Amino acid sequence: MSNPWQRPGMDPRAAGTAASRRRPIAVFSNYADAERAVDRLSDLGFPVERVAIIGDDLMMVEQVTGRLNYGGAALKGAVSGALPGALIGWIFGLFNLISPLVASIVLAFYGLIIGAVVGAILGLIMHALQGGRRDFDAVTMMVPSSFEVVVDGDVADEAARLLADGAQVQTPHTPHTEPGLQPAGTEDPHRR
Repeated sequence: MSNPWQRPGMDPRAAGTAASRRRPIAVFSNYADAERAVDRLSDLGFPVERVAIIGDDLMMVEQVTGRLNYGGAALKGAVSGALPGALIGWIFGLFNLISPLVASIVLAFYGLIIGAVVGAILGLIMHALQGGRRDFDAVTMMVPSSFEVVVDGDVADEAARLLADGAQVQTPHTPHTEPGLQPAGTEDPHRR
């Protein structure tokens, strides 16, 4: 299945010419582990400007944070209107030639109040226009299911060796097994 957002012939793992193709050296289930692997390479003196972390299989996750009622809609609108109002007031205050500091502080305060009131009113109107279709508040995130550490092809073997010396990582060419489990057809030598 092809990616509709990717141009034909473009591989995100490739960087430039064919001589500088990137190769995955490790796969992690979370970003912190991938970051630690790159940090380990950096600590060992590897040229980390030739490394990238790529998140694969993106999912959109919408985490519901609570119910949204008229009070919550007004509060969100007030907060989102207060900052632009304060900034606009502050900028107009700077144009006062006699006392720009005092004028900018006073106008920033007035802008904050007016922006909060206008934002709260607009938040109430927008919530009422939805007619109860979305009575919850949520945060949307893009979450990858795995993270690949990719390295320029000409130094990939060195990077893989450095990581393998002191870290247990899942490489793209070996199957991932849970601790204590063996791949099919192998036997634990300590168990007899």
